[in-house]
Amino acid sequence: MKELFNRLSSIEGRDFLEVDDLLSEELDAVVRLAVAAKADFSLLEGCLKGRCIGLLFEKPSTRTRVSLAAGISRLGGSAIFLDPNELQLTRGETLEDTGRVLDRYLDALAARVMDHHTLVTLAAAMERPVLNALSDRSHPMQALADVMTLREVGAGSVAYVGDGNNVATSLMLASTMLGLDARIATPPSRCLDPAVVKRCETYAKATGGAFLHTFEPSEAVQGAEAVYTDVWVSMGAEADAEEARSQLGPYALTPELYRLAADGAVIMHCLPMHRDEEIASELADSPHSVIFDQAENRMHAQNALLSAVLGGVSQRR
Repeated sequence: MKELFNRLSSIEGRDFLEVDDLLSEELDAVVRLAVAAKADFSLLEGCLKGRCIGLLFEKPSTRTRVSLAAGISRLGGSAIFLDPNELQLTRGETLEDTGRVLDRYLDALAARVMDHHTLVTLAAAMERPVLNALSDRSHPMQALADVMTLREVGAGSVAYVGDGNNVATSLMLASTMLGLDARIATPPSRCLDPAVVKRCETYAKATGGAFLHTFEPSEAVQGAEAVYTDVWVSMGAEADAEEARSQLGPYALTPELYRLAADGAVIMHCLPMHRDEEIASELADSPHSVIFDQAENRMHAQNALLSAVLGGVSQRR
């Protein structure tokens, strides 16, 4: 464990806006610590003692908000929820000035934002770490829980079917960074950003993994050890709902599609799910579903990340 703590000392004080703000070996270390701390809570007990973390949420949240607040509390820290509608931002104070002020009070800020640029602006204004709790571009905290879950079940390949959204972006990046066989099937109009595809291909080549971006769900799912999907209509995109459902209908995770995966393949979803829309209820509730383990792992993965970023693990080297 000392070797693991030594490796994690390199991310102390750093921002976490994208999965690959970490190096592959740092990402691996965070995941290893999360798995170990889930099995033995004492590894991280008290790691956030005396630390105060702000939670700024521009969008609704169940898992991210509660898992962060609960995890921070369990590790001895305190969390302050910040509703942007109750801050002076609504009266014209700039985001930069808000960040400079929060920097004087908090040890870190986790923010769920409408526009990724908000995170970039806050990170530039603050010396304290800024952590991405979801943006329109990426969802790196979800990806930590996703690859932690894949490691727990021993899956070496993961197929994502659906919208090439923020969740898909971070999942593909994290998976290729860890040397997994990562596949994604999206409609042509909802594919991953070409720059993300290039990053994934580069990581897969460096780690010995594999990466496939296809428009055919059956091609992605064939033989996969984990099959993953997400909601079709993301928060803030409700006006696009009818078009999204039309385009994504063929990408639903159905029993027929699931049968193309490896025997016993695990079923994943980041939640909330619209049952019998993007995923069949019988799959969500099947013995092969790890959806709620995945949700629990949000807390464990974030605990490991926060303990490293805020120096808690460095004190235990």
